[in-house]
Amino acid sequence: MRLIQIISMALAVLAGQSLADDLPTIRAAVLKIGTVNWELATITDNGLDRANGFTLDVQPYADNSATRIAVEGGEADMAVADWIWVARQRAAGKDYVFIPYSKAVGGVVVPEGSPAETLADLAGGKIGIAGGPLDKSWLILRAYAQQQYGMDLKAETEQVYGAPPLIFKSAMGSEYAGAINFWHFLAKNKAAGMRQLISVEEAGAALGLDTNTPLLGYYMKESFLADHPALAQRFFDASRAAKDRLASSDDAWAAIRPRMNAATDAQFEQLKSDWIAGIPDRAPVDEAATGKMLSLMSDLGGPELVGEATSLPAGLFADVK
Repeated sequence: MRLIQIISMALAVLAGQSLADDLPTIRAAVLKIGTVNWELATITDNGLDRANGFTLDVQPYADNSATRIAVEGGEADMAVADWIWVARQRAAGKDYVFIPYSKAVGGVVVPEGSPAETLADLAGGKIGIAGGPLDKSWLILRAYAQQQYGMDLKAETEQVYGAPPLIFKSAMGSEYAGAINFWHFLAKNKAAGMRQLISVEEAGAALGLDTNTPLLGYYMKESFLADHPALAQRFFDASRAAKDRLASSDDAWAAIRPRMNAATDAQFEQLKSDWIAGIPDRAPVDEAATGKMLSLMSDLGGPELVGEATSLPAGLFADVK
């Protein structure tokens, strides 16, 4: 009887392994230190990929350019970008489709004790900007300042461009009247006592943009998805299951804290809070709203930003719900 039990268990393990081997694999090219790893680790560590009919293979890269080259060259099946970049690629003929991930965006922080109350109060000062002159947060804030205060934010301030870590450190040293950075660097600035003057979300709302639009997402090739029917929805379901865990479980955050590069408890709590705030509603992307935002980006950034995507390319957003 004991031998029969052992044989049965071995067969069950082999059957399970065979089933797993039959699952399609999604090779995800990600920035090694990117915050998307928090969600992807939650997926793999909790078996949410296999539970949804695929296996996730996370491949770390040194920079975002490398992740994009990996997808384009067929070394990976998926990477992360904002939908405006994906729209530009699709308009140029690439068969990329976008799956929503996050609506987390940056904003402007000012030093602790700064008297500034609005963007207008930054006139004459330096603004540190991560991402360069075509950074989408910077462009939206420029449009907001023009609408609200009749202010040309570019002309009335001095811009200092730099890599996100450099802008973060310089802002902590009070070198700028204000700083614009990616959301997770701003979270650390706020944890250290800096004050958010205005978020891009607030500015976008004032401009009539849909603030629930997920700016960031995963993108895959249509050709890859055509070979794996329903895989986009399966991945999206796993992504949403991970979000649900992180939105409701302290244990889920404790599990990924070693990945978060949070030097203090204050940083950890701010990163956690801001990440959860970036979870978009589970709903199809509003194409009318994204078309309006693309039009604004085209007006402000021109072809250098949007390329040939002067209107929303058909089929940009994956059919997930």
